Amino acid sequence: MKLFQHKTDLFFDLDHTLWDFEKNSALAFETIFEKHQFDIRLSNFLLHYVPTNIKYWKLYREEKITQNELRYFRLKEVFDLMQQEVDNSLIHLLSKEYIEYLPQFNHLYEGTFEILDYLKENYNLHIITNGFESVQLGKIRNSNLESYFTTITHSDLAGVKKPNPKIFEFALNYAQTSPGNSVMIGDSLEADIYGALSIGMDAIYFNEFQVPTESSIHQVNQLANLKQFF
Repeated sequence: MKLFQHKTDLFFDLDHTLWDFEKNSALAFETIFEKHQFDIRLSNFLLHYVPTNIKYWKLYREEKITQNELRYFRLKEVFDLMQQEVDNSLIHLLSKEYIEYLPQFNHLYEGTFEILDYLKENYNLHIITNGFESVQLGKIRNSNLESYFTTITHSDLAGVKKPNPKIFEFALNYAQTSPGNSVMIGDSLEADIYGALSIGMDAIYFNEFQVPTESSIHQVNQLANLKQFF
């Protein structure tokens, strides 16, 4: 018997787990930079943006900054690092347009539909995401993922963000299931894995880049490898 074969409900993170955030994000920035005729090399911008975005999302997750501060300062800091003078009104506009364009791109990780088709035969599938409501629902809809998931819990709906146990409790109640019947699958050790484990759920770390981690954590580096657990 496979390890989690007896479970009934599987909860997925969205960004960096099913939805290819970095690829779609790059396409969104490429679109708005072309629109505004920005004389800036996209690859150089992304070199700074990716770690800066991670830093500000951590602050946002920890309730240290607001949604608007996240959107503004991640761009402001990158332009400062690149010594690009961009006035505040344009930064606010780019921030707004980035959020509008981002859900329009729909690249998913390899094997997403195949693994969801495989799992939906025997499990109820759900999403728990820290992203903004309109953006996340747009991503799910435009990527043709909507039909796979019984419930979608986002931080705007729950009022808190992963790894706060309250968002997992909210999602479990919404899905009408229990921690013991559920598994969380996501790319963030802090937000997805430790957050789920803290309330008694099992968890599988989507460790795309095979980052060394403790041996007690269940993990896969490709979505297809989830079949070994279910």
